[in-house]
Amino acid sequence: MYDQIKLKNGLTLIGERLPHFRSVSVGVWIAAGSQYETREENGLSHFLEHMLFKGTEKRSARDIAEVMDAVGGQLNAFTAKECTCFYAKVIDEHTELALDVLSDMVLNSAFDRAELEKEKGVILEEIAMSEDEPEDVCGELIMSAQYGDQPLAWPILGPADNVRSFTREALVAYRDKMYRPECSVLAVAGNYEWDALVGLANRYFGEWKTGEGACPAYVVRPAKPQSLRREKDIEQVHLSVGFPACSIGAPEVYPISIFNSILGGAMSSRLFQRVREESGMAYSVYSYPSYYTASGMLVIYAGTSRQNAPAVLEMIDKEIEKLVKDGITRDEFEKTRAQIRGGYVLGQESASARMNALGRRMLLLGDTQSEDEMLDKLNAVQYDEVNRIMREVLASPRSYATVAPKG
Repeated sequence: MYDQIKLKNGLTLIGERLPHFRSVSVGVWIAAGSQYETREENGLSHFLEHMLFKGTEKRSARDIAEVMDAVGGQLNAFTAKECTCFYAKVIDEHTELALDVLSDMVLNSAFDRAELEKEKGVILEEIAMSEDEPEDVCGELIMSAQYGDQPLAWPILGPADNVRSFTREALVAYRDKMYRPECSVLAVAGNYEWDALVGLANRYFGEWKTGEGACPAYVVRPAKPQSLRREKDIEQVHLSVGFPACSIGAPEVYPISIFNSILGGAMSSRLFQRVREESGMAYSVYSYPSYYTASGMLVIYAGTSRQNAPAVLEMIDKEIEKLVKDGITRDEFEKTRAQIRGGYVLGQESASARMNALGRRMLLLGDTQSEDEMLDKLNAVQYDEVNRIMREVLASPRSYATVAPKG
């Protein structure tokens, strides 16, 4: 059972009360991510997330860190394709402090020019670190191969040249455009009293000014799958194969989750057993789905030596062909559904996990889904349904990404 109310400024407050917990997890979810950026803005959502930790009108960056550390709390944030989230976890008696600090960061950030220039260096190092991880590079490349030149394929960190060019004025303008209460969600999970929480939300977020026009929206344009390649000074070949899949709110999410786990989502999966355990040709091989509000994709990844790369790709192709031809077995279906069920339940045994699920779904889909509702949908998935959807996905045109050694 969830508590929910919309404040006068349009901010959605949603909570899941967990009275047996002693903690509270609070998240401010904002519809600002790389998906909504222009080419010139690419990287601004992430830069803005960093800058909100660099001081407000009443707290320095050090104050922000120390005030949460002093009560044993946790404070962090992340930027994704479709959202930015600032979150805190505290023991229940410090719920007001969490709301105070989060609202101060979101509403009263100082955007100090000296801090901004310093943070450029931090983010440029973050970009360099990502470039030194060929697995990350391959992940970005498969997005470009699948979606072409449109925002969903652009990197969350943005290009280095953009980061160097960002100004205080650009950050403030982007904040004013994207950080709007009617396009945001305040999600809370843990031990709270609802009436008191509503009062605190109004006190700390009630002055957040509503913006103009509709909330951000986007359309993913159909793109022809490509095969892209980058060469770097590395030892291994990193391969990704991409397939179009469903969006985050589609019923196909559950069948896809089942066959993904069978394909490459677990140590017992077909790809892991075939490519790593039986052939010994790769250390890392797996598959994963990525779901967005307007699109989705399934990705297979493997890292291997230059000489083994053709054989590994052939093994991947053969496993796909076998699945399309013969389908998964009933035993695989039952075991994997039980595995996903257990993993989901265990993964929800924290206030942070529940706040994340609650806030993300409310922001992206505008609704809620309880643990029981999710399990009911998973249990309702039929064996034949999984095979049908799996064949549709795996028989679709593929995109390829390769990050290979130079030469």
